Amino acid sequence: MTADPQQRSFERPDELRLAAYRTFITAYAEVITRIERDLAAAEVIPLTWYDVLIELYEAPERRLRLHELARAVVLSRSTLTRTVDRLETAGLLRREPDPTDRRGAFAVLTEAGIDAMRESWPVYANGIVETFARHLSDEEARVITDVCARIRDAARAG
Repeated sequence: MTADPQQRSFERPDELRLAAYRTFITAYAEVITRIERDLAAAEVIPLTWYDVLIELYEAPERRLRLHELARAVVLSRSTLTRTVDRLETAGLLRREPDPTDRRGAFAVLTEAGIDAMRESWPVYANGIVETFARHLSDEEARVITDVCARIRDAARAG
């Protein structure tokens, strides 16, 4: 028998933290929507592609195992698989077999991928400034960074 969700015990957020959460997720959605729209208007790679490519760019040897890439980006595994397929088709990354694991593969950034990132970065950077950065003092930026890192780390820990 399944427990009635109305009867289950759970911890309710207080109104202040519920308001903070709602504001956080709606602000995030608005910022991402605006940046995605700006990238599309500039006819450069979409934000999800950029996010995958930047993780590869910052990785040792500009390569990651696909499961490592999945953990690094904010995409579901199925969305990541489709995105990697599209990036590979576009020549922005390539897959290489993992010699130590027959079932595993690496995603490797290509020069074309680096070029695509460089082309889109000015649009992306401007979007970050216009929708986010210019609205924060230095102290607010430090607080947001610290708080979000603490929340991220706690969520990752389980």
